[in-house]
Amino acid sequence: MDDQPPVDRWLVVGLGNPGSKYAGNRHNVGQMVLATIAHRTPTGFRNHRGNAAVAASGPSILAVPNTFMNASGAPVAALLRFYGLEPERLIVVHDELDIPFDSLRLKHGGGHGGHNGLRDIIATIGTGDFTRVRVGIGRPPGRQDAADFVLRDFNADERQVLPVLLSDAADAAALVIAEGLLAAQLKFHSARPQ
Repeated sequence: MDDQPPVDRWLVVGLGNPGSKYAGNRHNVGQMVLATIAHRTPTGFRNHRGNAAVAASGPSILAVPNTFMNASGAPVAALLRFYGLEPERLIVVHDELDIPFDSLRLKHGGGHGGHNGLRDIIATIGTGDFTRVRVGIGRPPGRQDAADFVLRDFNADERQVLPVLLSDAADAAALVIAEGLLAAQLKFHSARPQ
């Protein structure tokens, strides 16, 4: 049918918090990856009625929720409905404390692992059956609280290698779309041992 979305269309969502205050935070690495993907295309982000900034990039609809991290579910659900996509066509890019910095892990399905953005998405769309590009930010040093750690900017040493990590995460999402999750896992899991 002509009114159906292309079968190869995907929604790629980068999680984070809105505003310049949070832009460089570890918790915003998902949004940084989406900015990297968008930078590679001639299209820019525009506000969407689903309470997100969106950009079209080939078979992908790139989206950054305009909400805070713990309220990511409503924009994601609205965009899935608007574009007529099932959760199986959703890729969420997010920070991951349990993965060392400068490492990537990709998976489909599972729980939220304590990540409030994932928790809200799963609760709102009613399933965890979507793909995740998990960008390692590592654990906080010493006794620093995890909530405080994720809301701090990357340090100077991390910022030196961050562009490569963002580029790799962008490539990983693209490879999931082009060749499937297994191909992306084989490339990026072996390239970045945990």
